[in-house]
Amino acid sequence: MARIKVRQHVNPLSIIYQQPLTPPDWAEIYANLSAPIHLDIGSAWGKFLLQIAQHDRSWNYLGIEIREALVTHANQKRDELGADNLHYVFGNINTSLSTLLASLPEGKLQRVSIQYPDPCFKTKHAKRRVVQPELVNDLARYLPIGAEVFLQSDLEWVAREMCDRFSENAAFDRTQADWIEPNPLGIPTEREAFTLKKGLPVHRAIYRRC
Repeated sequence: MARIKVRQHVNPLSIIYQQPLTPPDWAEIYANLSAPIHLDIGSAWGKFLLQIAQHDRSWNYLGIEIREALVTHANQKRDELGADNLHYVFGNINTSLSTLLASLPEGKLQRVSIQYPDPCFKTKHAKRRVVQPELVNDLARYLPIGAEVFLQSDLEWVAREMCDRFSENAAFDRTQADWIEPNPLGIPTEREAFTLKKGLPVHRAIYRRC
């Protein structure tokens, strides 16, 4: 398959990304609806989820990505491998996260990952960053007690800002004060592999729904 050309950065506040998604019938997506679900927010090309879905088939995996071409590509790769515990949806979490979470089988969302989000460096673009108080509130509303949120970035200030957002919400407890080493999921994203190859640090944290 030819490499798809897509924009590396998009503005989630743009009018073209304000249409809420329509969730699929999950019974038609997953072979085993009773399995716990791992949601990856900002799944990009989907390679991380593809690997972890093959590694541990006792879970169902779901990626949400704002760039539609990447979602199409990822689902095509999923179909080629026949992974019936994996799916990707096109959507903007700023407008669709609560709709998506409400549609999932009750109590099955057990893990959420947010990995290497677009830092949106300029202060005036801070509202474009993924982890906003509204996102944390939505996760607090739909995650069952004991479910985990895994955060990581190669930029310490981004990781700290994400942690601050979750620490400000009484529904979440950080599992440890220091950054977590090594990656507890065992499967690196492309960005993580690139960062570690250069000998640079990765800043990771886990929050648990309390």
